Amino acid sequence: MNTSALIRPAWTPATIALMVLGFMVFWPLGLAMLAYIIWGDRLDGFKRDVNQATDGFFASCRSKRGRHHRSHHHGRTGNVAFDDWREAELSRIEEERRKLDEAREEFDSYLRELRRAKDQEEFDRFMNERADRKRDSRHEDSEPKPSTGLLDD
Repeated sequence: MNTSALIRPAWTPATIALMVLGFMVFWPLGLAMLAYIIWGDRLDGFKRDVNQATDGFFASCRSKRGRHHRSHHHGRTGNVAFDDWREAELSRIEEERRKLDEAREEFDSYLRELRRAKDQEEFDRFMNERADRKRDSRHEDSEPKPSTGLLDD
């Protein structure tokens, strides 16, 4: 860390001023500045540890995800009969997974078609009702009004 920096985790006039200003503006800011002054020199180690932990975590996630897609590239145990049986079982399971994925895709397609048909039916019903309302309003406008007999002279 550069020890000549103006704001560094140490009791310098700049950090003390920022801490006091932080307490005056909003007390958590002052508290954060105080924590930085006291424990800030440990941030590099903390950051390095967090980076290593997250790199390890995501690397393990990538390797787990890769195992599902490359089921035939497992390590051999040395027992040929067991390895052959395991490969056959993994192939069977992969085939079942493929069939399930196809069935899911077919069902999703069926649901999409069902929704489309329902939407079309609702739209057609709306358009028919709209046309009926227009026809009724035109029919009412064209009918002669009954005479009351008062001003018909």
